[in-house]
Amino acid sequence: MSNLRFYSPPPLQIGATVTLSENAATHATKVMRLSVGDSLVLFCGDGADYTCELTTVQKSAVMAKVKSRQILENESPLDITLLLGISAGDRMDIAIQKAVELGVNRIIPIKTERSVVKLDEDKAKKRVAHWQNIAIAACEQSGRAVVPQVDTPATLPALLAKPCAADTLRITLDPLADKKLADLTKPEGEIQLLIGAEGGLSANEITLASQHDFIGVQLGRRILRTETAPLAAIAVMNTLWGDF
Repeated sequence: MSNLRFYSPPPLQIGATVTLSENAATHATKVMRLSVGDSLVLFCGDGADYTCELTTVQKSAVMAKVKSRQILENESPLDITLLLGISAGDRMDIAIQKAVELGVNRIIPIKTERSVVKLDEDKAKKRVAHWQNIAIAACEQSGRAVVPQVDTPATLPALLAKPCAADTLRITLDPLADKKLADLTKPEGEIQLLIGAEGGLSANEITLASQHDFIGVQLGRRILRTETAPLAAIAVMNTLWGDF
């Protein structure tokens, strides 16, 4: 697999000529010093890599022709949705980046009672676009050809009010819980992993989650940071039930 992988918006088709994004063009030609005739790989999120050949390298545009398509089979067998409390600083970026590398399929930012960051509609759109770009960059690095969706932020009550499939396994982390992930049965459907922001979930949110079939599990007796907890849990789930 080529290390020169870049995201390109869909669709990609064999024989088509596409214009590289500004970031991809800069990295390919300025950093890696590629020129006309050199090869790179593009992906658009449809589960395939597209081998391309540079046809135009100009200041105004860098273009490549799609030569071949290869379906990848490197997705995690687990269908994990991460419900992640919105946190401050670079914590969200780190959690999203690493969760994508570990194989999550969807990320829903959650406005929790203890979230320090407050987003109005305009700021929320900008943050979602930023987080989606974080997910895309993580796919470029990790070799994934399916890009996880980052949803619009939601409150926990609004999210839990929506129905889910009967075979969905809902998990939240609780250092005082009696159960561990190893005590749970391998899920057949979606896994929803709920993680609080700084300070964790409030008592009201924990109660609400339990009323909607979330199972509290522990990862040892230590308190994990909001950016550490989902990564540890996803890694354990992949070890128990996935492809680790």
